[in-house]
Amino acid sequence: MAASELEVEDVCSDIYVNLGLKSLHKGIRKNPRVLTLLSSLLERSVKKNELLMEATQVKDARTMFHGLRAPTLSIRCYMDRIFKYFGCSPSCFVIANIYVDRFLKCTEIQLTSLNVHRLLITSIMLAAKFIDDSFFNNAYYAKVGGVSTAELNKLEMKFLFSIDFRLQVNIQTFGRYCYQLEKEGTETRQIERSIRACRIKESWSNKDEKSCASTTAR
Repeated sequence: MAASELEVEDVCSDIYVNLGLKSLHKGIRKNPRVLTLLSSLLERSVKKNELLMEATQVKDARTMFHGLRAPTLSIRCYMDRIFKYFGCSPSCFVIANIYVDRFLKCTEIQLTSLNVHRLLITSIMLAAKFIDDSFFNNAYYAKVGGVSTAELNKLEMKFLFSIDFRLQVNIQTFGRYCYQLEKEGTETRQIERSIRACRIKESWSNKDEKSCASTTAR
């Protein structure tokens, strides 16, 4: 199954292009917008889960995907590194997002800063193997991901068995996840606008109330 087969009419062409899944300029390879949106989505999910576990004093269940401590490399930087060295199609990141969701639902594991990196390297590697025409061996992927080959082999098998080897993604599911990522971008822009507006109001509040009142009256 080639990556080009994922270019379907059911996904809005504008969304597809905006995510960087379909390049308008052939031969130019730059980081697609999907990396920014997916990393933002994952970061928000991780923060939400960790705050909830802290509030409820629920301990995170440890699995082979969990590290002893959170990596210093951010989710966004990690994804940028993967995209740079994997040479995979941008669609792999949408597929990987779907795989991670399937894994979390099947295992009831919470996404945290301790497991998100290993889940990413494993799911993106599987996506590259499944939808791209060419890919590397596990030793290469392990080096890019900062884990040993033996560990990545174990992670791959655990992941596959956990999702019951369900790697196939239909057109409707792919389109739905593309829309979700595009929506994430819209919400992020709204939050940024709200923050800028709040900063303006804060600067107003620091001014003399009398002068503000006279200015408003005019």
